[in-house]
Amino acid sequence: WAGQLGDGRVISLFEATNPRTAERYEVQLKGAGLTPYSRFADGKAVLRSSIREFAASEALHGLGIPTTRALALSLLPHQRARRETIEPAAIVVRFAQSWIRLGTFDLLRSRGDRALIRRLATYVAEDVLGGWDALPGRLPDPSQVQEQPGSEPTPHRGVPAAEIEGPDDAAENRFTRVYREVARRNAETVAYWQAYGFMNGVLNTDNTSIMGLSMDFGPFAFLDNFDPNYTPNHDDVYLRYSYKNQPTVVWWSLVRLGEALGELMGAGAQVDDPTFEKDGVKDEAAAEPLVARAEKIIGQVGDEYKAVFLAKYKRLMAARMGLRSYRESDFDGLFTPLLDTLETLELDFNLFFRRLSSVPLAEIATEDAAREKAGMFFYSEGVTGVNSEEQSRKRLGNWLCSWRDRIAEDWVDGGSGAQAGPSESRDAERREAMRMVNPNFVARGWVLDEVIRRVEKEGERDVLRRLIHMATHPFESSWHGQTFDGKVYEGDAEEERRWTENVPRTKRAMQCSCSS
Repeated sequence: WAGQLGDGRVISLFEATNPRTAERYEVQLKGAGLTPYSRFADGKAVLRSSIREFAASEALHGLGIPTTRALALSLLPHQRARRETIEPAAIVVRFAQSWIRLGTFDLLRSRGDRALIRRLATYVAEDVLGGWDALPGRLPDPSQVQEQPGSEPTPHRGVPAAEIEGPDDAAENRFTRVYREVARRNAETVAYWQAYGFMNGVLNTDNTSIMGLSMDFGPFAFLDNFDPNYTPNHDDVYLRYSYKNQPTVVWWSLVRLGEALGELMGAGAQVDDPTFEKDGVKDEAAAEPLVARAEKIIGQVGDEYKAVFLAKYKRLMAARMGLRSYRESDFDGLFTPLLDTLETLELDFNLFFRRLSSVPLAEIATEDAAREKAGMFFYSEGVTGVNSEEQSRKRLGNWLCSWRDRIAEDWVDGGSGAQAGPSESRDAERREAMRMVNPNFVARGWVLDEVIRRVEKEGERDVLRRLIHMATHPFESSWHGQTFDGKVYEGDAEEERRWTENVPRTKRAMQCSCSS
């Protein structure tokens, strides 16, 4: 813990309530200048990083991933910021239901501010998470949580604030329920990241939301070729924030939250005792059961986090593969072999699923046909890495045959056997369902670099409008000339084609710095 929180260039303006949903949002300016918390920084944000933050927020929202939002982007034409070079400055107007982070509790714990931790946790429960009775009640057996879709831990809600649930050695009071809700929300969000290949790039406690929102987008990226070890942050030399490590590092941050709330959770039924509330537990012997209870609760919440994450991830991946139902055998039979194949053959993660969405089962009815069809998933320059084309076609073709058989079974028409498979109309329905969850456009690093160059160096502006339109409608087959909200959209068909085709070889898996 560095003893500091954030970079101090954000100014909160006000809170506003959506009149239709009654949901409350806090509106902020990022990059508007010095604040009392700016420390060594200048309070500015550069145009480059501001475009990236705006695009990330709206792209994730377009994919259905929990995220903070961007409202406006303003260039400051007479302002410059000194980073590695002198760069134009900008302001992003952003909004979210809450900007509280796990690091906010981390900060108070480092100061030993017991009273403020309690007040903040109470505020989070009552004003951010919907009230005490909206929090998850104790699971029937926290040690036996399941991670299959449909059998994942689904707690009851509506527990009164003062109620204590569970045996004494793991008694769950209202602050434990706050902790569990935060863990569950973050588990689901990380599942979305993994299913869609998104990486934040800096997942410390400061960048992890109490609401499970994606937030603070610095060196973020979407996967190009599938590489579990890829990190978009070129300073992340130990791969702490790499794609494969995101679920683990978010749990690490949640453990830090558990430590900050540990005294409150460990107190169990004594949490509202006036003496405890005022002075805590000073006697070492009396503290032992409190510590043991808190440690046990954190361990149980870890199991719950993993179960919620895996159940959500499996459900999302099943949908991306076109499955209407998930079987536990799908994980080892389809998911793992596919990801291993994508990694070995260096295939593009999101393009693979989008292209799979267009494959009729009739076109891969035989092994030879499947191997022939496999070529559509390779990059335009052919097979990359150390793989031969023949081996690559065989490996991917074998997976396509396994996938074909599972899809045929899953989408079979009523009254016909799995061997017959779905009718042509049912298979068309399956392809359309896949297109609705597999994006045609993602805000890749090379696209953002091009947009930044064109805006910053060439003075373009309309390219930003087109970028955000595609990012917020990522599942469309095309954009230019199509009708959106009753109006014909004027885009750039050639630009759309380039941005949705193979990533240029020299621009794959790009990295960037935290400088912003």
